[in-house]
Amino acid sequence: MNAIVLAILVMVGLSLARVSVVFALIAASLVGGLYAGMPIGEILDAFNDGLGNGATIALSYAVLGAFAVALSRSGITELMANRAIRRFHLDESGGSRRMVTYTLLAALLAAAVSSQNLIPVHIAFIPVLVPPLLKLMNHLRLDRRLAACVITFGITAPYMLLPVGFGAIFLNDILLASLNESGAELGLEVTRGMVPVAMLIPIGGMALGLAFAVLISYHGPRHYVDRDLAHGDETPAQAATHLAPWQIAVLGASLVGTVTIQLLSGSMVLGGMFGFALLSVSGVFRWHEQDGIFTEGMRMMALVGFIMISAAGFASVMQASGEVEGLVAGSAGLIGDNKGLAALLMLLVGLFITMGIGSSFSTIPIIASLYVPLALGFGFSPLATVALVGTAAALGDAGSPASDSTLGPTAGLNADGQHDHIWDSVVPTFLHYNIPLIAFGWAAAMLL
Repeated sequence: MNAIVLAILVMVGLSLARVSVVFALIAASLVGGLYAGMPIGEILDAFNDGLGNGATIALSYAVLGAFAVALSRSGITELMANRAIRRFHLDESGGSRRMVTYTLLAALLAAAVSSQNLIPVHIAFIPVLVPPLLKLMNHLRLDRRLAACVITFGITAPYMLLPVGFGAIFLNDILLASLNESGAELGLEVTRGMVPVAMLIPIGGMALGLAFAVLISYHGPRHYVDRDLAHGDETPAQAATHLAPWQIAVLGASLVGTVTIQLLSGSMVLGGMFGFALLSVSGVFRWHEQDGIFTEGMRMMALVGFIMISAAGFASVMQASGEVEGLVAGSAGLIGDNKGLAALLMLLVGLFITMGIGSSFSTIPIIASLYVPLALGFGFSPLATVALVGTAAALGDAGSPASDSTLGPTAGLNADGQHDHIWDSVVPTFLHYNIPLIAFGWAAAMLL
C-alpha cells in the first residue's frame, strides 16, 4: 500500500471514530512517514517545518472569532434574531418558516459565492457572518449540515468555474499554466476559454449534490439549544435593550471596515482587529470586559485553528515522503489499456493526494506534472485532460477534514458547540460533492 493512501485512511478512520482531528493528523503523519521509510527525526522536522503554513490562517480565525463574539456581546445579533422570530412567527409551523429558511440559505450561498469572486475575502466572512445567525437557525430548526453543504458549495464551485477573483487564480494562473507547462513538450495547448467549459460538467455534479442535500437529505427539522456566544456583566439579550441608534451605526461601520481593511491590506488579522477595536470604543460593552471577550472569541476558534496548523504539518510530511509519484505510477500499472478505468483511477488518486495536502490550489502543479503525460498517452482530448486534472485537484477541497472548505463552515456553525466537524461538515460534504465530482468528472473525461 502507498504511504499516502495509508496515512489518509488512518486520518479518516480515526476522525470517523471521533478521535480528535488534531490527534488523527499527527498520528497519520507518523504512520505515513514511517511506512514511507522516513526516520522519525525527518518526519518531525517535516511536520514542524509545515506548521508555520497554517499559523497565519489560524491566527486570522482567532481574531475574527473575537470580533464575532464582540458582535454577539453587543446585543445586535440578539435584537435582529428576536425581531425576525416575532415578525415571521418562526416558532410556529407553516409557510413563513419555510420561506425564511430558503431565503437564509440563499443569502448564505450568495455570501459564499461573493467571497470567491465579487468580494474575494475567501472564508474570512464565515466566523463573522454565521455565528450571529445561529439563534435564527435554531428557531427555524434548520439542519446545520445543510448550511454546511450550502457554504461549502459556495466557496468551492465558483472558483472552479468562474474566472474572476479566486477563480482567475485557480483557472488561469494555476490550472491553465500548469497544464500548458506540463504539456508543452507533448503538444498540448490549452486556451483560457477551454478551462471553464471543461469544468462545467463536474460542477454540474456538485450542483446536483447541493439540490439533493436541500430537497432530500437534510430537508427535515433538527433541534438545537439557544446558547449565548459571549458572557460578561450582561447577557446579549440584556445588552440589546439599551442599544442606541448611533451604536447600531458603529456596528455596521465595524462590519464594513473589517472587510475593507482586509481587502486593502490582504490581512484577515488586521481586518478583525479593526472591527474589534471599533466595537471596544463604541461602548456596546464595558471596557473592562474587552480582554475576556477577546479571549473567549479566540477560545471559540481554537479547535479549528489547531486543525489548520496540524493539517499544514501533515501535508508537509506527505510531500516530503516522495510517495506522490509512486502512487500515480502504481495506479498506472493497474490500468492496462482501459481508458475508462484510467479516468476513474486518476480521479481516485487525485482524491487521496488532495485530501492529504488539503488544498486544490497547491495540488494542481503536482497533479498536472504527473497526469498530463498519462492522460495524453491514453488519448484523452485537451478538454478531457483539463476536466481530469481540475476535478482531481478539487476533490479534496469538498470533503477533507483538513480543508478550508470544511473547516470554514465548522468555524461558524460550531460557535456554540453544537456542530461536529467530521460528522456534520466533512461527511455531508464528502457524500454530496465528492461522489458526484468523481462521477461527473469521469463522464466529462469520457465525453469531451
